Amino acid sequence: MFVYEDFLLFTFRKKNIMSKVSIIAAVADNFAIGKSNKLPWHLPADLKHFKNLTTGSALVMGKRTFESLPNGPLPNRKNIVLSSTFNEGVCEGYFEANSIEDALELCSNFEQIFIIGGAAVYRQTMEIADYMHITWVHADFSADAFFPAIDFSKWKEVSREDFTPDEKNAYPYSFVAYEKVK
Repeated sequence: MFVYEDFLLFTFRKKNIMSKVSIIAAVADNFAIGKSNKLPWHLPADLKHFKNLTTGSALVMGKRTFESLPNGPLPNRKNIVLSSTFNEGVCEGYFEANSIEDALELCSNFEQIFIIGGAAVYRQTMEIADYMHITWVHADFSADAFFPAIDFSKWKEVSREDFTPDEKNAYPYSFVAYEKVK
């Protein structure tokens, strides 16, 4: 049986694209990641964590995720937007790709590639990712976008930092890094 993710992984490695691919997401306990194309919470610590991890790297995202960015392309990172329809003319500060494979090839000279969403892009890249950086937001939220189920038998937790709510961050949260079990 043909499985697209297996084909993508084979093609990605065959082309000697040896970048580390990491999924990065903020995920609620009920796996919510978005509502009406926005985060359902505001955690400044998570935004700072995201910036620290991704600056200087390549980012791959879906079109709706890109459109949700309040100030357009994220600075000091190569922004790749997946889309089946391309803008005419010049794309200011980002590149477009029509497939995950093309997006990864555009990032092949980067040591680190981060997959930053949305839900469909996470599902398509779960098998090729080497790492996951998940901010677990310890609450349940009403949402219309959810992170895909994680098969934890395929992932090993390699680091965790737990935090309690404070004056800036209203919810308890954890920064957890996972490495794919080889």
